[in-house]
Amino acid sequence: MTEQLFDSVPLWAVFVGTMVITLLSIRVGFRAGVYRRRQAEEAEGPLGSVVGAMLGLLAFVLAFTFGIASSRFDARKHLVLEEVNAIETTYLRAGLLPEPQRTESRRLLRRYVGKRAEFSRDRVKLAQGLAEAEALQAQLWSIAAPLARADLNSDIGALYIESLNRLIDLHTARVTVALQYRVPVIVWIGLLLVTVLSMAGVGYQFGVAGRSSFLIHLVLALTFSAVVYLIADLDRPLHGLLQVSQQPMLDLGERLERAER
Repeated sequence: MTEQLFDSVPLWAVFVGTMVITLLSIRVGFRAGVYRRRQAEEAEGPLGSVVGAMLGLLAFVLAFTFGIASSRFDARKHLVLEEVNAIETTYLRAGLLPEPQRTESRRLLRRYVGKRAEFSRDRVKLAQGLAEAEALQAQLWSIAAPLARADLNSDIGALYIESLNRLIDLHTARVTVALQYRVPVIVWIGLLLVTVLSMAGVGYQFGVAGRSSFLIHLVLALTFSAVVYLIADLDRPLHGLLQVSQQPMLDLGERLERAER
């Protein structure tokens, strides 16, 4: 539920919001540094070390968050290829079934590929597509189960059941990894907190030193916001520029259609 709420925030708003938070944090820190400088002299040596440590911690949290998002993205790509292979294997093994189960199973598998190739960025349409795919799984299983019961010692039946089970398992894995395995909200909150404190520390150091450059602040905010934008894009399976290609599934659908001509 929290991930869905976060997904409702456009990526451009994530970028702009990060910039605003970064610039405000630097500004607040700078004003505090200026006030401190007027009150008493501040040794820059220890302060620089503390700010450097804070920025190092921020870099670590960024790398940690990026690693989570990147690993989820790679997992989604890997699962697409695995599911394509599982469907094709099931289709080939369906050719070993007797009629009319062979023809009906292959027809359902071609429809199934079409449903899995459909990719909607609308959650309602995506849910409908997943429900239709699961209904096709149930129909495929209703064909396979009687064959398995009729001949429990059939190697052909066992191979087909195994590949069908694999197909269903990979469907569940894809849905789970794409829609549920995301960067945890607590990690985003931690990143936000470390960002505010680190940027405030940078601004404080500028204030104590009595030097300020809006250009440097802007470049820092732009750089940091770009990295956060990239992480958020990687973490969103339904939005953004970085999307897992469904081309392998589309190619499979074309191969299966050509095979039936």
